[in-house]
Amino acid sequence: MKTLHFQSVFVGGCATAAGPMEAQGPLKDKIDKLFDDIYCEEKTYEQAERRLMSEACDHALRAQGLKTSDLDLILGGDLLNQLGTSHYFARDLDIPFIGLYGACSNSTLIAANAAMWLDSGHAERVLGLTSSHNATAERQFRYPNEYGVQKPETTTYTVTGAGAMIFQKEKTPIRLTQATLGRILDWQFTNPNDMGSAMAPAAFDTICRHFENTGTGFDDYDLIVTGDLSKIGRSMLIDLFKQKGMDPHGKLIDCGLLIYDREHQEVFAGGSGCACSAVVTIAYLFDLLRTKALHKIMVVATGALLSTVIVQQKESIPCIAHAVVYEGTVGE
Repeated sequence: MKTLHFQSVFVGGCATAAGPMEAQGPLKDKIDKLFDDIYCEEKTYEQAERRLMSEACDHALRAQGLKTSDLDLILGGDLLNQLGTSHYFARDLDIPFIGLYGACSNSTLIAANAAMWLDSGHAERVLGLTSSHNATAERQFRYPNEYGVQKPETTTYTVTGAGAMIFQKEKTPIRLTQATLGRILDWQFTNPNDMGSAMAPAAFDTICRHFENTGTGFDDYDLIVTGDLSKIGRSMLIDLFKQKGMDPHGKLIDCGLLIYDREHQEVFAGGSGCACSAVVTIAYLFDLLRTKALHKIMVVATGALLSTVIVQQKESIPCIAHAVVYEGTVGE
C-alpha cells in the first residue's frame, strides 16, 4: 500500500490529561490536566481512565469553542478488552462512533483514519481519542500492581493519560499531510516484558516504506518520533537502520524517553501505552510546530498486538506501526 497524501486535513483543538507519575515528568507543565492520584478522583482504575479521556475531550473542545454536537464522528481506542474505556465514555455523547484497536499505535492509527474521513468528504470535523492507565494495563497484560511482581529492566512503564485531537478541514497552524499504514510483522519475540524489541522491526518497516513511497529520508524531517520503543527498542531500531546503511543523524527519538525522566523516575526502560505517543505528540511536538521551532515531524506510533491468552500458549507477539506526518503552517 502506498503512502496517503492529504491537502486539507488540519489539527484543531487538542488536549491531554495525565496521572501522578507523568506529573513528575519533564512534560508536566505542558499537560492540560494533571491528577496527583492514580484513581483520578474516581472509585476504580477503569473509571479513572475514563475520567482522563473525558478531561482530554473537554479541554480539546473548549480550546476551540466547540460542543460535542459540532462533531461529525468520534474515533476512539484504548487497551482494555472490548475498548472498554472508549465505549463507556462515548455512550453518553450521542455522536457516531468508531472504535479502533492498534494497541499502542492507536494515536497514529486514529489520526490516519480521521484524515481519510475528512479527505473523502464524508466528514468536516472528527474527534480522535485514546488513553491508557498503568494499573488497568498491568492487570490485563502482566500482573496487577498489588502483586508486587519483580520486573526486569526491559519492561516499559504504561503511561496513565489520555489525548484528544480534533481533525478538521479549516486551516490551523498544524496540517496532517501524509500517512503510511503499517503491516503486521512478527520477528518471533515472545517476552511480554520486552515490548520495545518486539515492536522495533515494525517501526523500521513502516519508516522505510514511507521513505521509499515518498522519495524522502531522514534529512527531509526535523524529527522522526516513535511511539513507545523506549530505551531497548530505540537502540534496536537505530541498529537496524545502520545495518541498512542509513544514519538517523540524531533525528530519531522516542516518546517513551520524552515523557519520563529515567534518571529520577522508576520507569525501567521508559514509557509505553496508547497515551505515551498521544500525550507527547499533543503536549510537546505540536508546540514545536506552532512556535515554528520545527516544521515537519513524522510520528510513528508502535503497537504490540499480543493476546494474553495466545501468548500463554507460547506464540510470539505480532506488532505494527503507523506513521503520520505533521507540518507547521505558520507563515504560509
